[in-house]
Amino acid sequence: MVSKRIVPCLDMRDGKVVKGIRFEDIRDVGNPVDMAVSYEKQGASEITMLDISGNKEVSLNTVSEVSKNISIPLCFGGGIKSLDDARDFLAVGADRISIGSAAVSNPGLITECAEEFGKDRITVAIDARKEGDGWKVYTKGGRHNTGLDAVEWSTKVEKLGAGEILLTSMDGDGSKTGYDIPLTALVSKSVKIPVIASGGCGSVEHIFDVFAETDAAAALAASVFHYGEIKISDVREYLKKKGVTIE
Repeated sequence: MVSKRIVPCLDMRDGKVVKGIRFEDIRDVGNPVDMAVSYEKQGASEITMLDISGNKEVSLNTVSEVSKNISIPLCFGGGIKSLDDARDFLAVGADRISIGSAAVSNPGLITECAEEFGKDRITVAIDARKEGDGWKVYTKGGRHNTGLDAVEWSTKVEKLGAGEILLTSMDGDGSKTGYDIPLTALVSKSVKIPVIASGGCGSVEHIFDVFAETDAAAALAASVFHYGEIKISDVREYLKKKGVTIE
């Protein structure tokens, strides 16, 4: 098994870390700088920050402060709608930017950013919910069903220049019942770029399962880390015993 990544996610609102369940019941949980520093010390592979407030100036300041205090990679997403937005966040310290809703409304933005900054710095976020026999892509914080098939959209964003996919199961988000293995397996087998599994992590076993049963390159989690239910150092130790190497 190739090396994998453990990614704590800091969902941001007005400069504070928040968390909800299935994109609802959002509440404050901490300070982003303190939490990012703590996660690096515990052994996180990288940090992902996703802003849900749309306050660009606050987000720029937060990204700048976090990036100054950690040495591991930092990916930022939320409200990036243009090449200039992407440039601004990369300039203040983000190593990669994540595009979600804007990628659906303007697919060409993926290509523009990839050509300008390199595909390795471009992540496309896909929020998916089970609909019938498949999964549909949702945007605008999970409020809008685009009608796009999640697997088909994944292959398209790869062709457009995405260097990575952040795949979130809306059904599992905050539920702690485990990652959506069928969805993650389908998407990760359909593309050659790395896929980050997100939504549903509740235990170290869940992280092992998504690595053992899919081709996911990374596992993202939030609340189980935020509330101290599991530590990243414990995840690393558990996975090491299972033969999984973590970057």
